[in-house]
Amino acid sequence: MPARENPTARQVRLGAELRKLRDAAGKTAREAAGHLSTDQAKISHIEAGKIGVSEERIRRLAAFYGGADETLLDALCAIAREHRGQYWWDEYRNVLAPGFLDIAELEHHATALRTMHSVTLPGVFQTEEYARAVCSGHIPTLSADELTVRVAHRMRRRGILERTEPPPFEAIIHEAALRMRFGGRQVARAQLEALIEATDRPGVTIRVIPFTCEDFIEATQSVLYAAGPVPQLDTIRIDSVLGGLFLGAHMELKRYGALLDNAVAASLDMTESRHLIHHIAREL
Repeated sequence: MPARENPTARQVRLGAELRKLRDAAGKTAREAAGHLSTDQAKISHIEAGKIGVSEERIRRLAAFYGGADETLLDALCAIAREHRGQYWWDEYRNVLAPGFLDIAELEHHATALRTMHSVTLPGVFQTEEYARAVCSGHIPTLSADELTVRVAHRMRRRGILERTEPPPFEAIIHEAALRMRFGGRQVARAQLEALIEATDRPGVTIRVIPFTCEDFIEATQSVLYAAGPVPQLDTIRIDSVLGGLFLGAHMELKRYGALLDNAVAASLDMTESRHLIHHIAREL
């Protein structure tokens, strides 16, 4: 089986969790390979997400390592059963960079989502016109075709909010992001009105950190905390100029979870936030 050139973030996470189980058991890759009657290089590729692994092999490795949580094993096996072409974002494979597929995949599989934004609004709440304006600022400038594809992909991500039972979604947005006029006054006003409408969706919570806040300082990073089916698979995504960075280590999850808790404590409540968004929209 040839190695994957671009394993998804989810495939990489599966391999990383198997590596954690092996390390916790004090086993070497050579020992794990011997247990599966394979070579050490294959274990390394599995743990890097570069090749797939069957559910049967996951359970054999877990039994060899000992002490694995059954609910975690079930979740890892669910990842292993997934295949290319199964989900809508696979249509964009080799059309958009892998990171676009990874964010759609992360949102789709999350059991709950928390996000904090300081300059732009969360992608799943963006209108088509606002998304086009934001993507138009990309450096280097995107071609008309690529811009259209990126916007279409972003619009399809909104599908997680339209499910019969959507995952709870809490968005903490700095007032600065609400006052940005990407695309001009009309586009910005329509975007704020759409954001107000989103607060009526089941499971959606939108809070605003106002300019008057004196206590909360760290609002510069866009952070997405995606809860997994088990806490061990919770994932943080950080936006950067180099693309999305995915984090899953225990201390990283703890740190960013605390950051989001602090942001909530510094923000207005839902009613006050809605009123502020409405006030800013009326000013445009």
